[in-house]
Amino acid sequence: MELLFGTSSTTDNFAVIQQARAGVARGKVDEVSRLTGLTDKDMARILNISERTLHRLRPEALLDNNASERLLLLESLLQHGLVVFDGRADVLGRWLRIPLTELQGQAPLTLLDTATGLGMVHTVLGRIEHGIYA
Repeated sequence: MELLFGTSSTTDNFAVIQQARAGVARGKVDEVSRLTGLTDKDMARILNISERTLHRLRPEALLDNNASERLLLLESLLQHGLVVFDGRADVLGRWLRIPLTELQGQAPLTLLDTATGLGMVHTVLGRIEHGIYA
C-alpha cells in the first residue's frame, strides 16, 4: 500500500486521513517497529513524541492525529522497503541506518521525522526498485 506523494489513489489517501483523525492505537507502534527493528527511541523521534510519553501510553490508547499520520506513513514506507528488499527486514533495517550520497550523506532513518523526509526516502526506494539508483 503506497500512501505518499502521488503513488497512491485518492481513496487510499482519504483512508489514511480518516485513520489518522480517528487515532491509531499505541500498540500499532510496536507492530510497525518490529518490521525492521526500530527502537522506541527511533519511533518516538519519528512520531514527534517523547520516549517517556510513548512508554506511558497503554497499547489501546490512541495517538493524536499527527503521531497517527506519521505512524501510518512510516508503515507504508517500511512496507515499500520490504518489497524493494525482497521481504528482507534485516537488510531494510541496515539500509535505513546507512548514510546515502543521494540523501546528502544522511541515513534514511534520520529523515523520517518529517513528511518531506519520508517522501525523499520513498523516492530513493522507488529508484532502487526501478534499477535507477545511482
